[in-house]
Amino acid sequence: MSERQIKFVQALNEAMDLCMAKDPKVVIIGLGAPDAAAIFGSTKGLAEKYGPKRVLDMPVSENAITGVVLGMSINGMRPVMTHIRLEFAMLAIDQIVNQAAKWHYMFGGQASAPLVIRMIVGRGWGQGPQHSQSLHAWFAHVPGLKVIMPATPYDAKGLLISAIEDNNPVVCIEHRWLYGIHGPVPEGLYRVPLGQPNVLRRGKHVTVVASSYMTLEAVRAADELLKEGLEVEIIDMRTLNPFDETLILESVRKTGNLIVVDTGWRSVGFAAEVVSRVAEQCLGDLKTPPIRLTSPDLPTPTTRALSNYYYPLVHRIRLSSGRFDGFMSNLSAKTNIVSSLLPSVESPQPRCSEPTLIHRNPLETVSLVHAEFGSFSKDYYVVEFGARAGVIAVSEGRVLLTAQYRFLVNGIAWEIPGGRVDEG
Repeated sequence: MSERQIKFVQALNEAMDLCMAKDPKVVIIGLGAPDAAAIFGSTKGLAEKYGPKRVLDMPVSENAITGVVLGMSINGMRPVMTHIRLEFAMLAIDQIVNQAAKWHYMFGGQASAPLVIRMIVGRGWGQGPQHSQSLHAWFAHVPGLKVIMPATPYDAKGLLISAIEDNNPVVCIEHRWLYGIHGPVPEGLYRVPLGQPNVLRRGKHVTVVASSYMTLEAVRAADELLKEGLEVEIIDMRTLNPFDETLILESVRKTGNLIVVDTGWRSVGFAAEVVSRVAEQCLGDLKTPPIRLTSPDLPTPTTRALSNYYYPLVHRIRLSSGRFDGFMSNLSAKTNIVSSLLPSVESPQPRCSEPTLIHRNPLETVSLVHAEFGSFSKDYYVVEFGARAGVIAVSEGRVLLTAQYRFLVNGIAWEIPGGRVDEG
């Protein structure tokens, strides 16, 4: 008998439905929760089933209403509040960070605030800098707040049930692009414990740590890399706070290589926290410096064209993973990036030409480097993302005719201007 497959958004809906049926103190509140759109379908049917006293709409007064649901929670209710975009919750930071997160501590563990705050994130909608941000590191930084970021329908249901049943505040951050994915989900109540990562795929060459939508990108990259003989171990964080690094450290001690993929910004972000814990506790096990693949330290763009450059997608994961299998070398120097061309060829350090600029934008630079290995020569296209670089295309022979040559950068096809590049 095959496993039941449902969508991520249906899993969220089931979690709330089951908890409401089990406990009359569970209530749902959010902008548009009882209307036809039902917060992208996540609260669909709940208002009809449980009535207007348990599924409530709210005014556009985020700070005030977050204070109301906090008051409900400390008086015995278990509210589930939804901010339809994470940025709306920023208006209620005092209630979330300075009140709810501190309540249990300030009363010596004798008081609780069983409150779930759902926040929806993700690119799209054309909302750009003010409505497409990934600020999960903000909330994970706060003691007293548990922060979950499910990546699969199974975890979406199990984690949300655990969050609703928890006696203190939990922030549930859901990526909008996950809502339509399918996966196996059991019927009835089950729980995924808060604070426990999951080894989503076993591998021996590279450890990739990801969460939320980036976990899916990591799986896609791992599928492609497996065809080239590179086995990627994927760890899905699931919970950012509390942060249990045990599985990460075990994996890095096995593979010796680490990539952290995160939709947040690079500086002072969650990816940096993962790297720092690995460096503190198993630095000697690393064969290569860790890599952070994140959004750049720039406001989120609005247009699709810029978005395709902005987010860390499967092609960047694949590119970065490739260096661990000898496809790349020194990531900071373009002229040394081709030190290992053919494993069967014994040759001195290659002589490389000065890079020829092919394409540049604010996020990426594409250059051509010509390398000679004794009697062999090759031409490399090198793409740089900030301080890191990697080979994306190779041509055999001493002369490269570049007319109609195409390659991919983040899924976008580029054509090299026609021309002729001779040996350096």
